[in-house]
Amino acid sequence: MSYTALYRKFRPDTFADVKGQEHIVTTLKNQLKANRIGHAYLFTGTRGTGKTTVAKIFAKAVNCERPTENGPCGECRICRAIASGASMNVIEIDAASNNGVDNIREIVEEVSYSPAEGKYKVYIIDEVHMLSIGAFNALLKTLEEPPSYVIFILATTEVHKLPITILSRCQRYDFKRISIDTITDRMKELMDAEQVDTEEKALRYIAKTADGSLRDALSLLDQCIAFNLGETLTYDKALDVLGAVDTEVFSRLLRHVLDRNVLGCIELLEEIIMQGRELTQFVTDFTWYLRNLMLVRASDKLEDVIDMSTDNLKRLREEAKMADMDRIIRYIRIFSELTNQLRYASQKRILIELALIKLCRPDMEVTDDSLIDRIRQVEDKIDNGTALLSGENVYAGQGAGSFQDKKRTQRPELPKAVPEDVKMIVSQWPSIVGDAVQPMKTYLKSARLSLGGDNRLMIVLEDGSASDYFTRNQQNKEQLEMMLSEFAGKEIEVNIQTVGSSREFEDSYVDLSKLINMEIEEED
Repeated sequence: MSYTALYRKFRPDTFADVKGQEHIVTTLKNQLKANRIGHAYLFTGTRGTGKTTVAKIFAKAVNCERPTENGPCGECRICRAIASGASMNVIEIDAASNNGVDNIREIVEEVSYSPAEGKYKVYIIDEVHMLSIGAFNALLKTLEEPPSYVIFILATTEVHKLPITILSRCQRYDFKRISIDTITDRMKELMDAEQVDTEEKALRYIAKTADGSLRDALSLLDQCIAFNLGETLTYDKALDVLGAVDTEVFSRLLRHVLDRNVLGCIELLEEIIMQGRELTQFVTDFTWYLRNLMLVRASDKLEDVIDMSTDNLKRLREEAKMADMDRIIRYIRIFSELTNQLRYASQKRILIELALIKLCRPDMEVTDDSLIDRIRQVEDKIDNGTALLSGENVYAGQGAGSFQDKKRTQRPELPKAVPEDVKMIVSQWPSIVGDAVQPMKTYLKSARLSLGGDNRLMIVLEDGSASDYFTRNQQNKEQLEMMLSEFAGKEIEVNIQTVGSSREFEDSYVDLSKLINMEIEEED
């Protein structure tokens, strides 16, 4: 015999078996007791919350020969026929594949025939929002005034797509998302019946992942059991099957973000990827972790709505004290946007890396919350006694007090006097460079001129091939000095210096070309 999935095998047969929808079950049971049965019902709610199941139980209850307090008896001939799908009194229609006018007209024609057995003909139309406008119009009149023996039950996950004319003709019942506790308790019952050993922590994680859908939870549980057949289903094994990440990893990631440690974030992401975790699920779970952090930060009394162990909750409280509310909201915004982007992305890892860098570097954004974060970063530096030196990039990776930063921000002093031979070379520099041989000519075009020790000419080059040409080959430097000496008629010594950028040159050296040109203009 073929295997039956858990959600099919344990589908409720009575109202007592329906979990998490007590408000609906109680109302329907009272209608049955008082014989106040309506002619049109609308069941709406997210997937896997029991809409179709309750519709079938109700269809059996109105036709049952020996109804009980919990609905149908399940043993009479009519109940057995409906359960097996052989009854002519209960007609299930999938509106996703039967959404045309002709399909609805067939129903309208069949309505005129009374039931062959039992009291009512029940039409269960699933995914009713998929019907076309013409089909809705064809259904309207019959839905409003059907024969006394006909009941319509419409089920949908997207009630906002239904015309108001349909909504006004139905009794509407909203199915809630089922709580984590309720789903966990139901899975415990089923695992006891199946004689499968499971950890409660594993079941709670599966229940949380199901997002209020009992059917989804049972499908995930089925998958986990199959992977660990014959073994105890532990929390770690559930994480492996679902491609999920442990809460401790989220705590490490958050602390890297709060420390603005980009390298730590990227290395942790690499670790997650190498473990084979599913990236979309990782982003969703981390967003949920940030949500819990926000709730703890907002109020100490919201801990009851956070499904987390005592140890993890203690760690979350510590982290809530480390981050301000607006910063947490900014993190949630970035990862919520990332969730939408990942849906159609082919390079998910790159998008996640970009988002992590955004979390660590608020200067990459110009939104209000990122500006607040940047201001706070400056305030933290001041509070910690770190000097913010002029010309320094506050968000640079190096510490603000490092020797390199201090050296870069100390403005160079102007020389008291420039030797005449050096001044002549600087003023005629374009002509000198024009007479040089290649590739020296190309490298000297980007050179900057300053004054070195002992009043020697200093040639400053950006780090790269130009500086390597002179510093790694002494002959090239000697050839340059010979060329300059012939031009000046005196022996000229050259000091070669290397800088990382033009900004570093301006912060550390005097630009002789500007100084001498300014002197010439003053003389004119």
